Amino acid sequence: MTVRGVLQVHSAPPALGPHIEWAVAGVLGMGVTLPWIEQPASPGTLRTELSWQGPAGAGGAIASALAGWNLLRFEVTEEASPGCDAVRYSCTPSLGTFSAVISANGDVLIPEGRLRAAMTLASVSASAAFTGPRPLSAVPAGAPGPAESRPDSGSGRSLADGEWPGDGIRGLRDLHAARHPALGGSLEEELSLLLGQPWDDELEPFRHAAAGAPVRWLHATG
Repeated sequence: MTVRGVLQVHSAPPALGPHIEWAVAGVLGMGVTLPWIEQPASPGTLRTELSWQGPAGAGGAIASALAGWNLLRFEVTEEASPGCDAVRYSCTPSLGTFSAVISANGDVLIPEGRLRAAMTLASVSASAAFTGPRPLSAVPAGAPGPAESRPDSGSGRSLADGEWPGDGIRGLRDLHAARHPALGGSLEEELSLLLGQPWDDELEPFRHAAAGAPVRWLHATG
């Protein structure tokens, strides 16, 4: 079974061009030579686009192969195939990799489980914002006492008497900030992350700059 997809490298340092071609060739099982041109949205970098046809799952394999270089901005899409939804992968140096199921017209489809998790997270974080400090009995053994001034990790301030770094919304941020930077009780911000809005905001200027870029077609057979 073969599927079709598109790789868009929105910006890459010129020195990485051959490495990207080798990585894609390794996934598709054939030689790849891409038409690199300048990226006006980021002077000094190059862009390219490849329409490929290969085995199901090749889109994810390409994204994984390229995500190791943190200087790339790229997107990979793979069309739906029997038993598999269409998917899009987006990656930027500052945000990392985002993946989403997409419909035939390109809309992001959020699975039910992820929506329920976002609702739960927003509800918990909202209530935690009003949670008071832990009772002294909840402070781990050997921890600084409530009368001691302790720096609040990440905020640069001292905690008030009886306050613990894991209390309330700060505790949730300590646990989930890397995965949920929108913590703070806003369901809208959580949904924005599920839709990949931060990635769209960063990549949109590069998408417009790529209008009219040459496209290379590759078909893996066998």
